[in-house]
Amino acid sequence: MDALFGDDLLARPRRQLADGATWVPGWLTLDQQAWIVARFHEWADGPVPIRAAKVRGHEMSVKTVCLGWHWRPYEYTREAVDVNGNRVLDFPAWMVRLGRLALAEVTGDPSGGDDYTPDTALVNFYDDQARMGMHQDRDERSLAPVVSLSIGDTSRFRFGNTESRNKPYQDIDLASGDLFVFGGPSRLAYHGIQKVHPGTAPEGCGLAAGRINITMRVTGLTG
Repeated sequence: MDALFGDDLLARPRRQLADGATWVPGWLTLDQQAWIVARFHEWADGPVPIRAAKVRGHEMSVKTVCLGWHWRPYEYTREAVDVNGNRVLDFPAWMVRLGRLALAEVTGDPSGGDDYTPDTALVNFYDDQARMGMHQDRDERSLAPVVSLSIGDTSRFRFGNTESRNKPYQDIDLASGDLFVFGGPSRLAYHGIQKVHPGTAPEGCGLAAGRINITMRVTGLTG
């Protein structure tokens, strides 16, 4: 019984960081995580390979593969014009369903995600040296919520305010299987990854080292 209901279950409770920003630890099962990791390897070997995007001429330490729409700093296109010109993979229907389940989870309303139809995902891979500076997700025309899923090594995630990269902000540890959703008043909050903790990926998640982060968004674009 102690193993089933130990203190570790109490250490990471569900938490609302701000109005519209909810953290649900351990939302994905290990089997679900491993299945998604297998899909990640398929995406990374797809028509547009995983790559480090350039921001103001400097390569990011994070590597990204996109679904639905190709993201490069400040713009979405169907074709990866900054990589090889190929059209990115379609946004999978199962991920739309997953996004809707995530919205239902954080709202507590079984139909809370019915109107949510994400059409792009940025799938980021972090090794133990990768970081993500404080930024806003504002390249989308839509302000529908962002759904974030973490798999692999635990990361120190900083979630801030909507006005600047400075305080106030909160630091939490996003572990494998965690769900984080931010929308509404928190949709344009600054956020970033401060550190990845190597060797913390749980056995069975499908990823031996590093961290995968999937962020689903609604671009508001057509075509």
